[in-house]
Amino acid sequence: MGQIVIAEFMEEAAVESLRAAHHTLYQPRLFEDPPALHAALAGARALIVRNQTRVDAALLAAAPDLKVLGRLGVGLYNIDLPACQARRIDVIPASGANADSVAEYVILAIGTLLRGAFGATAEVAAGGWPRDRLIGGREMAGKTIGIVGFGDIGRRVARLAEAFRMRILGHDPLIAATHTDWTETRTEMVGLEELLARADAVTLHVPLGPETRGLLSAPQLALMKPDAVLVNAARGGVVDEAALAAALRAGRLGGAALDVFETEPVPAGSPLAGVPNLLLTPHVAGATVESNARVSSLIAARVLVALAMC
Repeated sequence: MGQIVIAEFMEEAAVESLRAAHHTLYQPRLFEDPPALHAALAGARALIVRNQTRVDAALLAAAPDLKVLGRLGVGLYNIDLPACQARRIDVIPASGANADSVAEYVILAIGTLLRGAFGATAEVAAGGWPRDRLIGGREMAGKTIGIVGFGDIGRRVARLAEAFRMRILGHDPLIAATHTDWTETRTEMVGLEELLARADAVTLHVPLGPETRGLLSAPQLALMKPDAVLVNAARGGVVDEAALAAALRAGRLGGAALDVFETEPVPAGSPLAGVPNLLLTPHVAGATVESNARVSSLIAARVLVALAMC
């Protein structure tokens, strides 16, 4: 049995750093076989996961010696935190390691949605020339971006948006109006309704909880400009998917990009299927070659430190 068990993909260099210090079991698809995972955890002191492994009561019961839990990412929605706290298991997320990847995804998605020209490859290659239809694309410069949630990623989005000469609005009830984050990023702090009404592009950077579930539902979407675009690379459930699909189909919204969903993978019969002006990606906004290396090395180093202190 592995003293360190890695149940999902991790960069090989980081795995080797763990193997150099402790006996390590690395099976990147182990999360797909819960009985095998539970058996592997019988003597484990550390477990490393991404977002596919459900760290629940059954898993923790199978790991009586577990002291450290490394999360190759930031969100902890797949981890029973109270149960880990009761067991005094040190839960270690990779805070900040994929923030640049998410921020770049957001800006690229906004630019793609506003310009509207990048879906014409097959038509042009087949001899079509949809120039008249596509010359109505819009620039990012001079547009207003609304950032809901002004933590680390939200602030990075603001800095990138400033490089494109966008006006920046921000909303975060947890950050005081006097905080330097607003002035340092040249961001105007406003209420959520005002942000939705004024922004040409809205991006979400909030966790999923009782206060944010359905944060953007039909009434909030109705406040947005009919040509505005929306990006959600935060958490599924923050946007009401059926309401978003209805707004896009009715032409009450200019476009949207979703990287996260209420249910992942998206189930058959989803209201999102076949919706116009909608970009869908499979929860990869924070996953790049560079961020995977940063996340893996960070978690490897922190798990080793935590084990040394146990």
